[in-house]
Amino acid sequence: MEIVILAVVIAVVVLGALGGLIVGSRRRKPLPPPPPKAPDITAPPAEPHVGEEAETPRDEPRRTIEEVDLPGGPAPVVVEEPPVAEAPEIEIEVPEPTAGRLVRLRARLSRSQNALGQGLLTLLSREHLDEDTWEEIEDTLLTADVGVQPTQELVERLRERVKVLGTRTPEELRGLLREELLKLVGTDLDRTVKTEPEGRKPGIVMVVGVNGTGKTTTTGKLARVLVADGRTVVLGAADTFRAAAADQLQTWGERVGAHTVRGPEAGDPASVAFDAVKEGKEMGVDVVLIDTAGRLHTKTGLMDELGKVKRVVEKHAPLDEVLLVLDATTGQNGLVQARVFAEVVDITGIVLTKLDGTAKGGIVVAVQRELGVPVKLVGLGEGADDLAPFEPEAFVDALIGD
Repeated sequence: MEIVILAVVIAVVVLGALGGLIVGSRRRKPLPPPPPKAPDITAPPAEPHVGEEAETPRDEPRRTIEEVDLPGGPAPVVVEEPPVAEAPEIEIEVPEPTAGRLVRLRARLSRSQNALGQGLLTLLSREHLDEDTWEEIEDTLLTADVGVQPTQELVERLRERVKVLGTRTPEELRGLLREELLKLVGTDLDRTVKTEPEGRKPGIVMVVGVNGTGKTTTTGKLARVLVADGRTVVLGAADTFRAAAADQLQTWGERVGAHTVRGPEAGDPASVAFDAVKEGKEMGVDVVLIDTAGRLHTKTGLMDELGKVKRVVEKHAPLDEVLLVLDATTGQNGLVQARVFAEVVDITGIVLTKLDGTAKGGIVVAVQRELGVPVKLVGLGEGADDLAPFEPEAFVDALIGD
């Protein structure tokens, strides 16, 4: 019995020793490398923080970190934005001086108007001035849109002077015709654009007219005229009905450093005009130019609105000038427009555009007679500095030529 118990003990000891050897050998074997750890998509990156821009060179696209929801949580996504282009600087132009500008533009005027003066000189140079010749002289003046009453007055004076003069040399005829045309055009009218009211600033000028006469362009060119004469200007873009009008006027202003006040498209023109005068006063400028919406003279509602613009502006101060822009190529048709505008807003001066594109220069005489106000400015081309103060002597000299 003792022998059996001893055999069992020995067997247990042997089995325990063998088990220890096996476990020890397993512990000494190298373990395989652990698999790579999956990235934690829920952890935000250290830099840059959400909502901040990554540092990039000046000309490289900006990289903005935004969060996008993905299965398992939000993950940062880089969104590239195009580089912000710097706005180009607008170079301020120096307008051409206005003194003697019409004289410098005389060649353009002569090309269109010379037919009137030369036609009259040719007729007056005939050896015998019979009734047929005088009728031809009248027709020449009427064709140039001088008007019936001024034509009759001029022909009557020419008849008297030619009869007294007797023998007529070309030089005498030229001098005679020049004198009579100057009387007709008027040399004693005040053609100054009133922009310097006594005791206050700014001077206020409103520009009116029908569509297509070059009203907004004329307003921009007038700003150049004033800047060339050393004045500071604010522009009021009260033509809110034409989408491009405010942009066009602002471009004109930026070229000479003039501030433009504008409102929303299809907004209240009177409100824009009011704000323009208000800002002009606050800025201490010399002149505020208000460009109004072009309108047909036959549209009563639009004309009433023009009167409203005038009344609202005059809550700040009286208007110093109301300039009516007329297209010289329309001739006598422009007089119909002029009458209606004069009734609504008390026109103080006329601007004749496209005078170099018509042979109807007599409209200068006709419109002055019709309205009782002078032509103050004339447009003689498409250039920025082609708006000139009207000078009767230079105009008549262009009519009759050298």
